[in-house]
Amino acid sequence: MLLLDHATLYTPTQCYDPGRLLIADGRIVAVGTPDHVSAPAGTLVLDAHGLIVTPGWLELQINGGFGHDFTEAPTTIWEVARQLPRYGVTAFLPTIVTSPLTQVEAALEAWRSGRPGDFHGAEPLGWHVEGPFLNPGRKGAHNPVHLQLPSQAAVEGWRPDQGVRLVTLAPELPGAEAVIRYLVSAGVRVSAGHSLATYEQALHAFDLGVTYGTHLFNAMPPLEHRAPGLAGALLTRSDVTVGLIADGIHVHPAMIALAWRAKGPQHLNLVTDAIAALGMPPGEYRLGDLDIRVDATSVRLPDGTLAGSLLSLDTAVRNLMAFTGCTLPEALCTVTITPASVLGLSDRGRLAPGYRADLVFLSPEHDVVMTLIGGQPAFGAEILEERLHGRVEAGP
Repeated sequence: MLLLDHATLYTPTQCYDPGRLLIADGRIVAVGTPDHVSAPAGTLVLDAHGLIVTPGWLELQINGGFGHDFTEAPTTIWEVARQLPRYGVTAFLPTIVTSPLTQVEAALEAWRSGRPGDFHGAEPLGWHVEGPFLNPGRKGAHNPVHLQLPSQAAVEGWRPDQGVRLVTLAPELPGAEAVIRYLVSAGVRVSAGHSLATYEQALHAFDLGVTYGTHLFNAMPPLEHRAPGLAGALLTRSDVTVGLIADGIHVHPAMIALAWRAKGPQHLNLVTDAIAALGMPPGEYRLGDLDIRVDATSVRLPDGTLAGSLLSLDTAVRNLMAFTGCTLPEALCTVTITPASVLGLSDRGRLAPGYRADLVFLSPEHDVVMTLIGGQPAFGAEILEERLHGRVEAGP
């Protein structure tokens, strides 16, 4: 057992300051104030004074990192997963961009093969398959050679237990309706993105079961007052969650503030759309089978098209607060409760008894200083060692 003491705990919707949290066997046993949380004699005590403790953070769209591209080399999900906890990420959806369906199957097999024996890192929850059922008119950085119309035969067998958690498609394409119905019935979350859908087509897709929008404002027509399109539908439909890249490059801070006012913490989900260059120096990298150029701030195709980002999730959280004026608890919802709700996860995204002991420790400046996954350090182990100060002797 491990008792966190003297922490500022964000559940994230409640705050306990000072707070206590008790962990046993990788799960949260109790959370609350010192008056209400006690531990058996012999429990290790971690002094979390001065630290903010939050639920583990979930990332629903990331293409790679640390020199590895998931589409090109799907087995690298485990190597990237080892390093993501430095940014507060405890679980994620590795994302495969438009490519031959044989490469999608290779990605699913990489996930089904399971973790290496010595693995400890962020948990890949299954794949976000972004394409190939995208509109060529809003392909973004996806290779048009591999784009195809949606067909049920192409997605046969796609379901969460086989490695498909989320699929981005253009709902206006011929064949999309049947594919949406099939995926939804299989338990796969379906997202509208890389699309030229009209407002009316988007609403129809939502009625079919589309519950998410991929990187709001990007790879869709601009918001227009007489033709609101997909962006307008995503902003005004109260039961649909949107992913948003809050780097200030993909979306202007003023539009991020607009999205925040429209969606709020319950239906806005911060994503990074990060690529292999995350955590790496500027240079030449790959996104699928395309060459991309990385400078100090952005990722682009040779023609200047944005091709993912260099954003880390902790930076996205800080940016959201700076761009919108929202509070830390509100910002935390966008990377904890909200993405957990998108995926229907019942044991992640909160600090509550029975939930996984996936925890992020922040400094007062909101920098990640330690991450626990299943109650074990995945980043900042030296902080854990420094702050352990004995065991509970007896009583509360």
